[in-house]
Order: sequence, then structure tokens, then C-alpha cells
Amino acid sequence: MRSLTRLKSLQALEASARHGSFVGAAAELGVTPAAVGQLVRSLEEWVGYPLLKRTRSGNERLTPVSEARAALEEICAGLDQLEAGLTKLRGRRARKVVVVTASQVFAANWLMARLDNFSDEHPDIDVRLDVADQLTGVAYGEADVGIRCGLGSWQGLEATLLMDEEVIAVCSPKILPKEPITPSWIASQTLIHDDTLHPGGKFPTWSDWLTKAGVNSLPSGRGLHVNSTAAVIQGAIAGRGVALIRKLLAAQEIDVGRLHHLMPERCWPIRWSYYVVAPPRALRRSEVKAFRDWILRQVRTYQRARYGADHPVDDAPVC
Repeated sequence: MRSLTRLKSLQALEASARHGSFVGAAAELGVTPAAVGQLVRSLEEWVGYPLLKRTRSGNERLTPVSEARAALEEICAGLDQLEAGLTKLRGRRARKVVVVTASQVFAANWLMARLDNFSDEHPDIDVRLDVADQLTGVAYGEADVGIRCGLGSWQGLEATLLMDEEVIAVCSPKILPKEPITPSWIASQTLIHDDTLHPGGKFPTWSDWLTKAGVNSLPSGRGLHVNSTAAVIQGAIAGRGVALIRKLLAAQEIDVGRLHHLMPERCWPIRWSYYVVAPPRALRRSEVKAFRDWILRQVRTYQRARYGADHPVDDAPVC
């Protein structure tokens, strides 16, 4: 005979460990932080030792001890199975939901235009898109799956490569000269600098790009400095100057003619690539795996359309 009298305590422990606080867990579970703390303490009394380390500062004030960390994977899987069972009880009335997190600029310039295709393929699955510059914590269950651009290693997440990336120079067609474009002409324009942090990405500065292009007299640090990639793109579209942008994020604007790719023969591959990421436990859910597999197919279709059927799509771009 199974005893589920401690189910609420297990929920409280799992949510507290995931959020790193009783406050975050309480907001999710719809109770007070004091109630969550009491449920966790009752479980600790039952097992005979503390399950969470308490600290007074930091983003995560609660961290599971080693024994709890080992048990939480199975506890999470069990809670997922209970949720799946409840969904089956609802039968046809139930709809599966997958929560996807992506940056604002990626969602606007690549993902949104393709989501209707996912709905057509999977009419029984609803997508909830969490768009933010600070990506939602996928590892802690705040989203089921995420699209991230980086070096490919995120603790607690299974990362699958989508595509590599490069930085290109762009501007609005409104400011293009009548004569052929040269590196010197680019250097004479207002330079839009993307001050967004890209740790480890080897992103070029305008000085890097112009030096490689052979400009001898480099401009000073003048120009427009912006700490948002989305705003950099909008500044370039508005004709405020020339910008260095990740190619994928500019591709749609180039295709519709709102941006012009300057000197496309000069590309600058970077170390950051795009990945679809998800916790292993989330991938056990059919709707999450369906979204992961779907976006991988979308990327392959996109790359073949852009680079040709014979191009080694996993290696694009090639310079």
C-alpha cells in the first residue's frame, strides 16, 4: 500500500530547491512562505536530517544537501509522472502545454514566423512563449525548453546544437552610397556599437572588423553605444549608422529589404552558437521532445534554403 501523505511536503521541497527560496516556492504553489517552510521542516523531521542548506544572502538562499540532491531527480520524475497521469484522466479535454523561453530579438526575428508550423504539426500542444532579455531559468523548471546562444554548456541542461553563428556588418538601404561600398566608407559612417556582454564569444569590435578589412586610419570610439541587441538592429533599420550584428538575427530584415548586408564576402565566425536546451527530466515529456525535434527540423530546412542542399549545414557559416 502506497502512502502519499507526504506528497505536499515533497512538492514544497522540490519547489524550494528549484527556486532557491521559500518565497519563490510559495508563489508557485499558491501558499505562504511560512507554509512552505513548515512543510519542508516536517519532511526534515521525518528523515532525521536537514535537506536544505540555509544561507542569509545570495540569489539562492536554499540549496539541497547531497542526499537531497540525489533524491530530487527521482522526486521530480515522480511528480512529472503524477502530472502525466492526471492529464490522462482528463482525456480529450486536456491539452499539452510546452513553455519555451527565448530572447526577445531571437523570438521576433526568427522563431515567431515559424510557430504556426509547429501548431499545424501538433494541434494538441499549446506553446507558451516566455520572451525576455534575461532568459528564464530552464534548469529550475520555470520553462520547459529554451533557445540559447552561447558556448554550449549550461549546468543541469541537455544542450543540442542548432546552428553556428557569425557577425556581419549591416545598415539601412537609405544610407547606401551610389558608388561601390568600401571599408573606408563604412569607417566614415556613424558606428553603432553593441555593448551587450558576450562572454567568451570572441565578438568583434568595430576596430577589430575594420582592421581586418584593411582600414589604416581607425575611427575613435565615437558613435552610438547601445546595450541591447534589439535596439542596435532598430537603430540600423532607422538609418542611424552601420552596425555589427549576429547574422541570424538580421536575416529576416535583410530578406525584406530593411537592412543591407555590407561586404558579405567578409564574415566573422564567433564562438557562440545557438542551442536548444532542456533539463533531462523535461525531455521525458512527449510535448517537450516534440518541440525540440521540431525546431531541429526547422533549422535544417532554414539552412538548406539559405546555403543550398549540398552545404554541410551543421558547419555553416564557412568563411
